[in-house]
Amino acid sequence: MKLEALLLLLLWTPRCWCAPPQTCHSGEELLATAACTELNLGYCNDLDYSRTIFPNILGHQSRVEAESGAEYLLLSVIHGLLNRECSPEIRLVGCSVLAPPCQDNKMVKPCHSTCEVLRKDCSHAFEAIEMAWPYFLDCDRFFASDQEGCFDPLAGLKAKQELALASLSPVEPSTIIQFTYTSNSQMYSLLKRTAAKCSHISHVYSIGRSTEGRDLLVIEFTNKPGQHELLEPEIKLVGNMHGNEVLGRQLLIYLAQYLCSEYNLGNQRIQTIINSTRIHILASMNPDGYELASSEVEDNNEQDLHNQEGHLLNGWTNGRSNAQNIDLNRNFPDLTSVFYRNRRSRHYRTDHIPIPDGYWFGKVAPETYAVMKWIRSLPFVQSASLHGGELVVSYPFDFSRHSQEERMFSPTPDEQAFKQLARTYADAHATMSNNDTERCGASFYRNRGMSDFNYLHTNCMEITVELGCDKFPPEAELYPEWKRNKEALLSFLESVHRGIKGEVKDTAGNGIKGATVSVRGIRKDVTTAEDGDYWRLLNPGTYILTATAKGYSKVSKRVHLPHRMNKAGRVDFVLVKEPVEPDLDDHLFPTVDSWDRFDPYNQFERYSAGDEDIGRQEKPWWWNYFSQSGISAPTWLLRNV
Repeated sequence: MKLEALLLLLLWTPRCWCAPPQTCHSGEELLATAACTELNLGYCNDLDYSRTIFPNILGHQSRVEAESGAEYLLLSVIHGLLNRECSPEIRLVGCSVLAPPCQDNKMVKPCHSTCEVLRKDCSHAFEAIEMAWPYFLDCDRFFASDQEGCFDPLAGLKAKQELALASLSPVEPSTIIQFTYTSNSQMYSLLKRTAAKCSHISHVYSIGRSTEGRDLLVIEFTNKPGQHELLEPEIKLVGNMHGNEVLGRQLLIYLAQYLCSEYNLGNQRIQTIINSTRIHILASMNPDGYELASSEVEDNNEQDLHNQEGHLLNGWTNGRSNAQNIDLNRNFPDLTSVFYRNRRSRHYRTDHIPIPDGYWFGKVAPETYAVMKWIRSLPFVQSASLHGGELVVSYPFDFSRHSQEERMFSPTPDEQAFKQLARTYADAHATMSNNDTERCGASFYRNRGMSDFNYLHTNCMEITVELGCDKFPPEAELYPEWKRNKEALLSFLESVHRGIKGEVKDTAGNGIKGATVSVRGIRKDVTTAEDGDYWRLLNPGTYILTATAKGYSKVSKRVHLPHRMNKAGRVDFVLVKEPVEPDLDDHLFPTVDSWDRFDPYNQFERYSAGDEDIGRQEKPWWWNYFSQSGISAPTWLLRNV
């Protein structure tokens, strides 16, 4: 507020320069008699020139007045608040206004074009600290056009950057990343700046807010941002579900910068990935937990601690849960138990299992709610959730089919495809697949989680990547960890182009939404997206595929996928309309229609409105039956709850 008041004061204070004997002169009169002088402005002494002039552009009569002015103070404060964003660019441009170069006793103003580019690049950083653009960097008032003989205050910096890039090895395209930890505000600013720099292939969007109101910000990469392209697979990467498991968060922030920079540098591999895939990156699913975990680390890094072990002192629990003390990975609906109870029934669907109505009467975290809506809103094919505490890749089912045997082998119908997906990441990792690598000895309680939910509720196949023993590694380890994981992340993005893809259409050529594509011998179907396109991850082999849709004929095809395929095979179906016959099973078992019931009684919104007692009252005897079976309770019963 003090800074804002200062800005307002500066905006409305008229300028005039007075000298004894109390004679006031206009700025033009003083400029006519001004002469070049040595640049001796403490905060600006490293500029590319050594001579300046007073009065300056803002009307300061001398170096002393400039240094004691509010603009000089504000520039140094802004430079610190931006936390390495727009630095040192903002300082150099600000100094060019406070102390412009002088040639032949004439002031040379900074270029308007430089100011405009800086404002565009730095606007997200100012949004992050909730501050308006400084008035003394008004591009129209204090900067000159190229035709007026202006100068570029960033020319020297650009030359140094180009020289640094030229000195790097030409074998690998040059991307410069700062391998440091980023606060939540820094993360938001950095992702927005990255999207602005690569607006032709990227944009950011929010899927919701955390308990404490922080954005769950996603950055997307594709050649047509903001839209689903027919037959282009969609993949997501999620980090920081547990707030104190931060390595995945940082790797995904680095990955976003890397994809943007390498695409612009002409890296053919990166351009192929982005041009053929729609990538969604949620770097932090639990920003509230991160806030707590990072503050604990700062407290524990005091010099007087004995036997200090760096960021390992964060422990295994501080910041793990969200601000409601909910473990987000255990907050998703337990569809695995529903699957186990009903898997023997010939008629029960093992895919797109609906969320039991009873789930909504428990405590649903806003982060979980937002991610579930996100998962349902896009036709994701593949996903990875990045964690910490062990060095391994796991995949569904996380929840054992026997409650007393948590380590019991509990494979999904897609066991072989999941195994290949896990090997894709592990084999490309520098140490994960090496049997000589020491493991962390962590004991994980196998319970329901986000990966099981993805698999049983949608088409998406998700793996869980445990990145290492140290959940909050020292900053010095961030670059080595990036080197260990970069190839694994890129290989995982490329692996979404396995198996088959295609369209399911009617005889008029219209895509059929919600059609089912099944594989004989694998009791897990996928459904088509809005325009009738689908993707099915499969290992090499021979398969019989069948496409069906309510009100249409059934069509089957035999497909062979050779071992040396570098892209998904194309298999299309054309279905013929036919009369719909009543089916008793539609009334006994969940259907696609019941899948659409997302929070049918608006329980989450009622919780969010502050009604803490809703859902906590004692439930009637029949409640557990309906909530655990996956069958929706009759509306007339629910009215009485």
